[in-house]
Amino acid sequence: MGTHDPHGFPGRLIVVEGIDGSGKSTQLSLLQTFLVSEGYDVSFTEWNSSPVVKNTTKRGKKKNLFSPTTFSLIHATDFADRHERSILPPLQAGLIVLADRYAYTAFARDSARGCDRDWLRNLYAFATRPDLALYFKVDIDTAVARITGGRIQLKFHEAGMDLGLSSDPITSFRIFQSRVLEEYGRVAEEFGLTVLDGARSVVEQQREMRRLVRPILKGLRRTLAPRAPAASVPAAGARREPEVSAP
Repeated sequence: MGTHDPHGFPGRLIVVEGIDGSGKSTQLSLLQTFLVSEGYDVSFTEWNSSPVVKNTTKRGKKKNLFSPTTFSLIHATDFADRHERSILPPLQAGLIVLADRYAYTAFARDSARGCDRDWLRNLYAFATRPDLALYFKVDIDTAVARITGGRIQLKFHEAGMDLGLSSDPITSFRIFQSRVLEEYGRVAEEFGLTVLDGARSVVEQQREMRRLVRPILKGLRRTLAPRAPAASVPAAGARREPEVSAP
């Protein structure tokens, strides 16, 4: 994946990144609702969702069978399948592809688990360069408050429990995700990710997100007339619109 090379497809690729609890998924969902209301065809894809490795990933996580390198290769396989099936076709068809996590997630998480940075970048060299990559940056305290406020317990790998950092999930989460934050800082600088303050209100973040997205939509087709009012910001917690398949 080149640092500045455009992809040349008629569609647009918009990516959101951030540690767990950064609010990126909420913002992407709101953006999708907005773009659909504006008449654009939108396709959505998310990390670790390929049916090719879904069962393998589930079994491996449940029994904690993966080393950091194996974990990385499994996710790279997932990404390669989604890239071929869910990212390239809609881009070639002129759709807007919204990706909840991209190769940058691997660069941050896998490096935090000890994988070599250069090896990781080579592993994802095939990845299409996004038109816009947004990094929602939050401090670790904000992330912990958001995650623990909405769940009974943290997920094992999300908290980095496989690394033996601490027997306490929250302590382990803090240590592991702090490492991920540090790696995201490197990635954002290297690949030119646009950094947004994830601690601001949902409405403020969405307004800035739309402002950043508008320039890359120039010349992109619309299949429907915009629905009024187009400029309003949907309420927090709005449901994600269904994916629009490529024609």
